[in-house]
Amino acid sequence: MEFEIKPKSKLSLGLKELNNYRELFYFFTWRDIKVKYKQTVLGFLWVIIQPLLMTVVFTYFLGNPIKLQTNLPISYPLFALSGMLIWTVFSNGIVNSANSMVNNASIIKKIYFPRLIIPISSVLVGLFDFIISLIVFIISLVYFKTSLVPLSLIYIPLSLLLVCISTIGGGAFLAALNIKYRDVRYVIPFFMQALLFLTPVLYPSNFSQNSIIQKILQLNPVSGPLEIFRASFFNYTPDINTIVMSSSTSVLLFIIGIIYFKKTESYFADLA
Repeated sequence: MEFEIKPKSKLSLGLKELNNYRELFYFFTWRDIKVKYKQTVLGFLWVIIQPLLMTVVFTYFLGNPIKLQTNLPISYPLFALSGMLIWTVFSNGIVNSANSMVNNASIIKKIYFPRLIIPISSVLVGLFDFIISLIVFIISLVYFKTSLVPLSLIYIPLSLLLVCISTIGGGAFLAALNIKYRDVRYVIPFFMQALLFLTPVLYPSNFSQNSIIQKILQLNPVSGPLEIFRASFFNYTPDINTIVMSSSTSVLLFIIGIIYFKKTESYFADLA
C-alpha cells in the first residue's frame, strides 16, 4: 500500500500542520543561530557592532545635510540606528530565507515536514538579532535624552510584525525561485543594496519632493514598519499614508510569496 503526502491546498498556509511540527521552528532557528556565530571571536556582539558602525558612518557623511534639509525632530544618529535595526531584520531575513531551501536540500530529500518552516525559521533568526540590538537602541535613547511614548509597547511589536510579514512573503518567493534558478542567490545581494537606498532608512520619507520617488518610498514594504517604529519616539509624527500603502504592499507580498511557494513546493526535492 502506498501513501502520498501532499498539501491539501496550494492556497492554504497549513496552519494546523505547521502547529503539529512547531518544534521544528525551534530546531531550525536555533541551529542557524549557532552556525551563524560559530567560531567567531566576538560572537553575538557582531549583532550590535554591525548596525552601530553603519550608523556612525552614515551620521558622519549624511547627518548634517539631512537634518538641515528635513528638520528632523530627533537626533540623526538615533534616527539612522532605528532605521538600521528594522532594515537588518528585513535584509538578513530575505537573504537567509532565499538561500534556506538550497542550504537544506539534504533534509528536504530525506523526510517530510511543512517546507514553509525553513524560510520562516530563517526570518526568526533576524528577530533574535533584533532583540540583542535593542541593547544599543536603549543605550542610545538614554544618551540622546530621548524618551518613548506610552504606546511604544504596541508600536514596536506592530512594526516587527509588519516587517516579518513582508520578509516571510519575499523570502518564501525567492526561496522557491532559488530552487529552480540558482542565479537568484547572486542577484539578491545587489538587489538588497539597491533597495537600501530606496528605503527611508537613512533619510525621512519626505526627503524628496519628487512625486514619483515619494510613491516608490510609500509603496516600499519596509517604509511602514520604519514609520511605526519611529512613532514610538516623542516628537516624531509618522506619515499615515506611508504606513497604509506600505502595509498593503507587505500583505500583497506575503500572499504572492506564499502562493508561489505552495504552488512549487511539490518538486523541491527533485530540484534541490
